[in-house]
Amino acid sequence: MARDALGWRLKFGVMGPSTNTIVQPEFDDMRPPGVTNHYSRILNSNASAISNDTFLAGTREIAALTLDAVRWVRNAAPDYLIMGMSAVTFNDGVAGADRFIDSVTEASEGLGVSIGSHSTRDALRAYGGVERIAVLSPYYPAMNEIVCAYYEEVGFQVVRDVCLQCRNWHAIAQVTEQELVTVLQDLDGDDIDAIVQVGTNLSMARLAGVAETWLQKPVVAINTATYWHALRNNGIEDKVPGYGRLLSEF
Repeated sequence: MARDALGWRLKFGVMGPSTNTIVQPEFDDMRPPGVTNHYSRILNSNASAISNDTFLAGTREIAALTLDAVRWVRNAAPDYLIMGMSAVTFNDGVAGADRFIDSVTEASEGLGVSIGSHSTRDALRAYGGVERIAVLSPYYPAMNEIVCAYYEEVGFQVVRDVCLQCRNWHAIAQVTEQELVTVLQDLDGDDIDAIVQVGTNLSMARLAGVAETWLQKPVVAINTATYWHALRNNGIEDKVPGYGRLLSEF
């Protein structure tokens, strides 16, 4: 079978909100030779988030439009799909995440997909010895409750969490590295084994890798975890430096 000239090992179809400016460059930076990423935008609005209700309404808009992006990316004939948004993959716990995967697989006519919730779960397990975690998100409290409930369901104790309450989707990408360093320092403590970050428009992939060196514990960024999950699920074991132990060791 003839292979794509650039994606001769694997072609990923990536679905992400049209407002998201972080997933595409972070995934491309983690791309091994012979693997290509083909982005399909979910045509959502830059929803204002001024309360729990408005934030959740914004996530529902994205969820309703996701399967259209799945169908569009099929035109690139990808081998596998990656979900470049995270909030809706935590809804209704493990059962909800599994239903979401089933809907994407059906819409794509049988392709597998890596999603943020299950990918971060598997990443935390890959480190070994992680039981107590802290969670960082750009979300509002109601969404953090959903995220934390998912991690509790899959066996982790969430000791504490921080939600940045970004005012719209664009504002998530505008959070600075220094702001995130301060939050990581506040989240850390002897009572946790790892920190996990969710929210794919929050730029954390490289910072998480660096933070592991001074926190001396796993720091799992959702974009790193989801791309790692997709690579490993397709038998690509390349070690990619610069993004922490997850991509360089496991």
